[in-house]
Amino acid sequence: MSHRRISKGKAVLAGAGAVGVAAAAILLPNANASQSGTDDGAGGGAGQNPRTVSAASAPELVARLSSQLGDDYAGAYYDAAKKQVVVNVADGGGSGGDESAERVRASGAVARNVRNSMGELRSATGTLTRDATIPGTAWAVDPRTNQVLVTADTTVTGERWDTLESTVRSLGEGVARIQKSAGEFKPFLEGGDAIFGGGARCSLGFNVTTQDGTPGFLTAGHCGVAAEQWSEAQNGAPVGTVQAATFPGDGDFALLTYDDPATDAPSEVDLGNGQTLPIGQAGEAAVGLDVIRMGSTTGLADGSVTGLNATVNYAEGSVSGLIQTNVCAEPGDSGGPLFTADGTAIGLTSGGSGDCTSGGETFFQPVTTALAAVGGAEIGAGGSGTGTGDAGGEGDTGNDGVEAGRDH
Repeated sequence: MSHRRISKGKAVLAGAGAVGVAAAAILLPNANASQSGTDDGAGGGAGQNPRTVSAASAPELVARLSSQLGDDYAGAYYDAAKKQVVVNVADGGGSGGDESAERVRASGAVARNVRNSMGELRSATGTLTRDATIPGTAWAVDPRTNQVLVTADTTVTGERWDTLESTVRSLGEGVARIQKSAGEFKPFLEGGDAIFGGGARCSLGFNVTTQDGTPGFLTAGHCGVAAEQWSEAQNGAPVGTVQAATFPGDGDFALLTYDDPATDAPSEVDLGNGQTLPIGQAGEAAVGLDVIRMGSTTGLADGSVTGLNATVNYAEGSVSGLIQTNVCAEPGDSGGPLFTADGTAIGLTSGGSGDCTSGGETFFQPVTTALAAVGGAEIGAGGSGTGTGDAGGEGDTGNDGVEAGRDH
């Protein structure tokens, strides 16, 4: 879902900051995660019932609990079917876990005793990074299973598969598991409203206002490093110039400013068929959050967030800090917007495997992180979306390292 660019008057986005919910600590997974009995036997405290919360407010609750629970915190996710937050409490065998479970229940969330602590899971992703950074692989913490989910695409065979498998085994029983992807992780250079540069096609993500009031837009970093100037038509006159781009490394995002400072850059996503959706703010992803993607190749597609802080090992290099989803995408969708039905900007299409016929995994750059990294650009009409906290901090519940393919 990229934004329309209309060349006239003034920037509509000025003064808008993204609402950055401090959610560095949560992984809110899909609704099919079972909660049966998760609040029973987790440490006493009968008589307190889980409260219903929205997906948008869940990150705040999780961030607060992750800070309060300390080493007992072992991740969290959002059960969309029950509209409840489930918080994992590490079962260390002491009374501390019981007290933490009681604190979780007192907050209105569901307490769930688990075997692996967040520290153990993060240590596992560190080992994978050191010993198994293989193109075509990815990993992230899955709070629903309390394991590290390792994904390998179809190119991971022979010695590379043996290395990956032996590394996962070395982590110990029940710490990580491997799943195979039906496709190949690769960039999807194309997107929302199509933009063209250097022979490549990408998608415009979200219009923004830079710190000095200049109108601009965000797209994928691998698009930003492919060409310095971008146009709205193939072989057309440039309309935007890259000011900053990151890829590979700590993200996949780029900031471009419109060459005409009088460009009207509305804070909205073009949904096709003459329809647009106003974008009011930027927000954090959560596992289980329902999301929509727009791309210049495939148009609209929806799905849900399945992981956070994912690491993707592309052939071009590793990219960290991404959002993992089950939303489909194809080449040309890169840079396009990921958002919610209520108009919250969530991410920018990076890459993945599969297509919109067979499905697959797609990864996205968090918008809040990109906004903060480019100097505090603003999106929407709400607040600033400058980020949720340290992706590797206590609240980092579920994506410590997912691999994916990138959208070009």
